[in-house]
Amino acid sequence: MPEIEADVHTRHMFAKEVLDHFQNPRNAGELKDATATVGVSNPVCGDILKVAVRVNDGQIAEARFLCRGCTTSIACASRLTELLTGRQIGKLHEITADLLSGSFGELPPETIHGAYLAADAAAALAAKLAAPR
Repeated sequence: MPEIEADVHTRHMFAKEVLDHFQNPRNAGELKDATATVGVSNPVCGDILKVAVRVNDGQIAEARFLCRGCTTSIACASRLTELLTGRQIGKLHEITADLLSGSFGELPPETIHGAYLAADAAAALAAKLAAPR
């Protein structure tokens, strides 16, 4: 019976879309020949996120991620890749923790750190892609 109780608790804690992105992550895996790759971590909880992108003509053509973390961190990383794909490099600053959280109908305060982790990755990508090569 404990498994059923845990499942009920999980369904009440997370929105359906968060669970869908966790259970069926979009764009998970390595990206061979990436234009840029960044890694960010949350030193408090230990979650780690690596995001790689391929850029064509100033626009992100493809994005992939690897994440070791909680349900929300994985879901937000998945959503991040959707938000990155097709976006102009100059618009990466628009991807914030609030945008990510809002895209799931607002994350509860105890899980919003996943949105901050993904937003940190977007900011790191923006900085790396803006740097002269």
